[in-house]
Amino acid sequence: MMTTLKYRIISSKTQYKEYCQLLEELVFYGMKDRNTKDEIALLTLLIEKWDTEHLPKTELDPVQLIQSLMIDHQLKAKDLVVILEISKGYVSDILNYKKGLSKDVIRKMAQYFKVSQEAFNRPYTLKPEPLRAVAMQ
Repeated sequence: MMTTLKYRIISSKTQYKEYCQLLEELVFYGMKDRNTKDEIALLTLLIEKWDTEHLPKTELDPVQLIQSLMIDHQLKAKDLVVILEISKGYVSDILNYKKGLSKDVIRKMAQYFKVSQEAFNRPYTLKPEPLRAVAMQ
């Protein structure tokens, strides 16, 4: 007797999105039993395999990666404020290379976009602050 597999290697963008949605539901609402943990691990593995094969090789610095993910998920900067629970100013500073990513922001980005934290945790150059005129005494 042949049993049907519950999950298969991801072969389409639609299937990829379904698995991402499913993974999110399991992580947030799933029972915390052994089967659910195995299911989460398996889905994560399948999604990471797809990402490795289909996402642009991470030639993108973390800010470019964020911008690319925002386009893919049709998000605006104000959406990141809510997702990351940070101020509009901080989001703006990140997107304009004025501030780096905190560990908390990296963790939330990785979780939300289902991307490894390493993708956001790579070094990149921030724009130097413009020199401000110092008032003469």
